[in-house]
Amino acid sequence: MTPAGAKVGGGYLTIENEGKEADRLVSATAEVAGRVEIHEMSVKDGIMTMRMLPDGVEIPADGEARLAPGGFHLMLMDLKQPLKEGESFKGTLTFAKAGTVDVSFKIEGMGGPKGSDAGHDGHSHDHGMPTN
Repeated sequence: MTPAGAKVGGGYLTIENEGKEADRLVSATAEVAGRVEIHEMSVKDGIMTMRMLPDGVEIPADGEARLAPGGFHLMLMDLKQPLKEGESFKGTLTFAKAGTVDVSFKIEGMGGPKGSDAGHDGHSHDHGMPTN
C-alpha cells in the first residue's frame, strides 16, 4: 500500500522455475503503473544503493528467484493511483524463454503475509505489493 500522492511502490514475489533450463525475468508491467523496472538493492560499507537491472533476474533451472525487500524487487513507477491494502491489480511478467505470463498482484501492508501461489507455464509466483 502507498500513501496518497506516492508515485512509486515496490513489488515482491517469489518465482519458481520447475523447468530443466534457467530462465530470466526480463520485464514486467502493472495496470496501476506507468512503467515497471526490475531493481536490486544492496548495502556495502553501510551505504544502501539501488540499481536497475536492464538484463533482469535469472531464475535457475529447478530453482527460484526471490524478489524481496533488501534485494531484487520490482519498482512500480509513475503510479496512476494509491495502492490500497486488500485490493488487487493485474500485470504481466515477461520471461526470456517462457514468454509473457499474466498475473494478479495482491496489495499488502509492510510485513503482511506472502500472498498466494499461482502456477503459470512452469513458473509459480508469490505476489505481495508492500510500499518501499
